[in-house]
Amino acid sequence: MVNFNGNIVSEDASLLSVSNRGYKYGDALFETLKVVNGTIFFWEDHYFRLMASMRIMRIDIPMNFTMEFLEVEILKTIEANNLLNSAARVRLNVDRGEGGKYLPKDQETINYNIVVEPHNEPFYKVNPDKPYSVDLYKDYFLAPNLLTGLKSNNKAINVIGSIYAKENDYDNCLVLNTNKNVVEALNGNLFLVKGDKIKTPPLEDGCLKGVMRKQIVEILSNDVNLFIEEVSISPFELQKADELFITNVIKGIVPVRKYRKKIYDCEFAQALVGKLNAKLRLLA
Repeated sequence: MVNFNGNIVSEDASLLSVSNRGYKYGDALFETLKVVNGTIFFWEDHYFRLMASMRIMRIDIPMNFTMEFLEVEILKTIEANNLLNSAARVRLNVDRGEGGKYLPKDQETINYNIVVEPHNEPFYKVNPDKPYSVDLYKDYFLAPNLLTGLKSNNKAINVIGSIYAKENDYDNCLVLNTNKNVVEALNGNLFLVKGDKIKTPPLEDGCLKGVMRKQIVEILSNDVNLFIEEVSISPFELQKADELFITNVIKGIVPVRKYRKKIYDCEFAQALVGKLNAKLRLLA
């Protein structure tokens, strides 16, 4: 069951036409949420990122799009799928409806839909025995600007980069911007560990303003024994690092175990995921 503008309907019902602007032009935004036992992880951060993204895209924000309203709609959809007492992955989509060419015909019509699916990992964990290899994706580059960092339906590099990774037996790829700096992974933000120093690319380099990225930066900033920097990362730094890890809301922290000939540890990532879960227990 899915939620289409507040109505719970079956998945095979006809919901979106071929004239939908999200389909035709990528004129849509989305948030991927993790919900466990009716608690939306980091909901406030997701909500305000969505609102900021709608303003950047000049999508009129309906008066009823409050944090409380959308939370009720999300939980209503989860309940309709009998997932209220378990873990779920949720995608909240917002689009500008139908009509017009590049210029929207009616900028006041805003649609939303909510899709949920079961998720089998309530809390985050790191498997130290799991191999995870990455490579640089260099066929196309991200141009660093505000639009690059949005969770929009324009994800061509992520799609073809994922196909490249599968064809070459990689678990993921790292994306470069037009300045040839490492920006992020195909499905999350990147962190580099070297001794007591941790780096992550700045938003100005074109990376996603990740919700999990924010949580990790806050946790690391509170540790007086660590030095966290939001600074550009050169590809040459990757093989000199002690650890690399990727973050997103669904997986939490994913340690990179191999990049080219370099094999990485994951001790730092293991300790960090424990702090992340401790933070979640306070929110639950």
